[in-house]
Amino acid sequence: MKIKLKENRKNIITDTTTAVSMYLKIRDKYINSILLESSDYSSKDNNYAYICFNPIAEFKIKNFELKISLPNKKTISKKLSKSDNVMDELKDFIETFEFESSFENDKFQKDGVFGYISYDSVKYFETLNLTNISHGDDIPEMIYCVYEHIIVVNVFNNITTIISYSENKNSIIEIEKLISNQRINKSHFEKIGDIESNMNDEEFINLVNKGIYHCNRGDVFQIVLSRKFFQKFKGDEFSAYRKLRSVNPSPYLFYFDFGDFKIFGSSPEAQLIVNNNKAEIHPIAGTFKRTGNDDYDRDKALELSKDDKENSEHMMLVDLARNDLSISCNEVSVEKDREIQFYSHVIHLVSKVTGLLKNKSMNIISNTFPAGTLSGAPKYRAMELINNYEKTKRNFYGGAIGMIDSNLNFNHAIIIRSILSKNQMLYFQAGAGVVAKSNPKNELQEVYNKIGAIIKTLED
Repeated sequence: MKIKLKENRKNIITDTTTAVSMYLKIRDKYINSILLESSDYSSKDNNYAYICFNPIAEFKIKNFELKISLPNKKTISKKLSKSDNVMDELKDFIETFEFESSFENDKFQKDGVFGYISYDSVKYFETLNLTNISHGDDIPEMIYCVYEHIIVVNVFNNITTIISYSENKNSIIEIEKLISNQRINKSHFEKIGDIESNMNDEEFINLVNKGIYHCNRGDVFQIVLSRKFFQKFKGDEFSAYRKLRSVNPSPYLFYFDFGDFKIFGSSPEAQLIVNNNKAEIHPIAGTFKRTGNDDYDRDKALELSKDDKENSEHMMLVDLARNDLSISCNEVSVEKDREIQFYSHVIHLVSKVTGLLKNKSMNIISNTFPAGTLSGAPKYRAMELINNYEKTKRNFYGGAIGMIDSNLNFNHAIIIRSILSKNQMLYFQAGAGVVAKSNPKNELQEVYNKIGAIIKTLED
């Protein structure tokens, strides 16, 4: 039997406030709230910021244990086996709800679920055995929530839509009063000590050499090897998010509060976008460091576009994206090929691979997970080697975070340039794509280039 959720909404003008200031007011009253933004307004799809709060249902998987909580206080637990299709379980959860709305043709997401899939979720999609241990950053492999209230901010016309699925008829009035309140509580963030890592530079160079060895042997064409960093802190990590979004504006900006841990970041790369049966993957591979000098950076961009190693690495991952999409799609093609894109600290080569879904199934998520840009090619063998050589579990790093609506449209970012906060410790991670022609010292520098924005964020 479906659980019916009836939508109520109100549009208000919010030209004197921002999504961040609204979120600051919301989170003071509602724990476990989330914020999604974008600094890429070149696409109409990115015109909106979302604030979601008061989760009324949750889908959570950890260590092959599925736990579902529903609005009627009912909870369901199930021990998963390797033969269970986790994406079918998630689809069933989403379709448990019937979202009733009198509004059609909205350009924004107004229902469905918001959450994440960690890198370690791959064990539910493949026969892969992940044996590495966590470094204090252990979290559920998957969480998706249905939220009672969603605030959608149109950043172009400053019209904010308050959506509520509450039976309380005054809920929208109460939310409007809350976000109209001029008072914002100040927060403080302070790092404690220096950044640490699960391996030193020499150990990472040795790791890269192992990757080069396996490329030369023909085990893989490319492998993405990473290292983890951690930083103690005290105070409010949302202040760190605010600085990160300023230091490193990106297409995907997000802050997810799950109570005992938080995931926030500024990711440049989509994991997967599905909209009206069209699927997209945007491989990002090929990286040069920015200098801050526009003329010099333009020269570096031209150099990147002609670099044999960076181009061959990129095309391997474009081919992998095509192969991944072809499992679930017809008419797979490369719509954009190796565009140069500038970010705050790096220059990237970016492509766009698309396909048309063969059927309305969520298996496309598992068929394309994790991104080839975070694993390598062939993907399965690369992940086996990653498990053998990286010291600790990746957990959140390399996973995907975002939203799925009631029509199973999907928009998730890859969890990179991102931070996990748990027990007063911040965890972040970066990797480098290793190929046979790799220079180990250059790959080490690539890691530091990629975490440059986070390091700047954490500076006093």
